[in-house]
Amino acid sequence: MGPFQILKRVGSIAYQLALPPQLSNLHDVFHVSQLRIYVSDNSHVIAPKSVQLKDNLIFKPRPTRIIDRSTKTLRNKVIPLVKVIWEGLSLEEATSELEEEVLRQYPNLVNISDLLHNS
Repeated sequence: MGPFQILKRVGSIAYQLALPPQLSNLHDVFHVSQLRIYVSDNSHVIAPKSVQLKDNLIFKPRPTRIIDRSTKTLRNKVIPLVKVIWEGLSLEEATSELEEEVLRQYPNLVNISDLLHNS
């Protein structure tokens, strides 16, 4: 984790750090005993994923399959949703999408729950 930019010194033994938004739940002032000098190590480098870009340099992943189906209930409306796994992305990066839109744009998309119920 880190390195983080030091914003200011707080007293004689603490520093306020610039933390990224995903760490906004942490207090941003740290005692010097909690800070360490970062030693560069090539094993810390993460290799980028191979991404297929279109001619206009836009990346638009295609869905590979639907892994779940659910509904979102509003006051007077029920909205069908599907959880979609996208090409080149992990299961953790699956997103909930409007079922109608996904089926309209990708009519041949395999729905795992349909396969299980039709067996």
